Amino acid sequence: MASRNEIVVKKEPSKSQSRSASPIKLPRNVYYLGRTIGKGEYGTVVHAKMLTKHHRMIDLACKIVDLNKTPQKYAKHFFKRELKILSQINHPNIIETLSIIHQSSKIYIFMQYADNGDLLDYIKKNGSIGEEHAQRWFIEMLEAIDYLHSIDIAHRDLKCENILISHTMNVKITDFGFARYTTPESYSRTFCGSAAYAAPEVIVNTPYNPKISDAWSLGVILFVMLNGTMPFKDDNRKKLIIDQQKKNYKYTKDVYWEISNKTRTIVDNLLEANPLLRWTVNQTLKFEKLF
Repeated sequence: MASRNEIVVKKEPSKSQSRSASPIKLPRNVYYLGRTIGKGEYGTVVHAKMLTKHHRMIDLACKIVDLNKTPQKYAKHFFKRELKILSQINHPNIIETLSIIHQSSKIYIFMQYADNGDLLDYIKKNGSIGEEHAQRWFIEMLEAIDYLHSIDIAHRDLKCENILISHTMNVKITDFGFARYTTPESYSRTFCGSAAYAAPEVIVNTPYNPKISDAWSLGVILFVMLNGTMPFKDDNRKKLIIDQQKKNYKYTKDVYWEISNKTRTIVDNLLEANPLLRWTVNQTLKFEKLF
C-alpha cells in the first residue's frame, strides 16, 4: 500500500559515491532521483534509487507531477482519482506503487522499476513475438485487467507503451492516469488513450462501457505482439473507423499460418466493432485457459 510520508530527495549518487558511502541510521528512507526515463503531458518519470533504513539501495521509478504546472481540472479530477486507485490496487502483473509523497507543490509516486523497458521497445528491438511467448504475456495482461474489472476499475489507456517488462520477464501494467471507477450501469464520455488502440465507440465519441473498450485495446496489443505491426493505422480518422468496422487487419503470411485457430479467434472477438458482441476480458481469459 502507498504511504504519504515526508521524504528527503537528493540527486542520484555516482557509482564511486555509492561504494564509499558510510552507513547512516535514517529515520526514513532517502530517495535519489536520476535520469529521465519517460515524459507525459502532465508528469515526468525518472529512474530513482531508494536507500532504506537497513542501508539497502533499491532501484525504483518515480513519476513526478508538479501541481503548479498542471490544469486544475486534471489535478482535481484525473490525478486525484489516479492517486486513489494506485493506493488501492495490488496484483503481481500491475506495477506496484511503493509510496506517494506530497512535498511542496510536487507529488512523487515511487513505483517498481521495470528493468526490461516497455513492450513497444521490446518488439522494436526483437520483432514479433512467437505465439507461445505472446500467449504467456497475454494471459498475464488478462489476469491483471480482469482483476481491475472485478473491483470496478477500468484502465482506459492500454497500449504497448504501458505494458512494462520486469527483470523476471513478466509483464506489468502501468500508467493509471486515465483509469476510473465504473459499474455495469456507468458509461464513460471522455476520449482516452491513443487512437490506434482505442475502440470504435471511443473514436466516434459516443458513451461507452470502459471495461469493454479495455478488451478492444488488449486485442490490439495481442495483434501487435504476434504480427509486429498495428492492426489499424490512425493517420486518417475516417478510414480508421471504416477499417475497424470491416476488420480490415492483416497478418503477415508467415504469422497467419504459424498461429493457431484459437489465437485468431481471440483476436477476432476482441477486435469486434460492436461492443455488445465483443468478448469481455473475463470471457477471453476463460477461453484462453480452456485449451
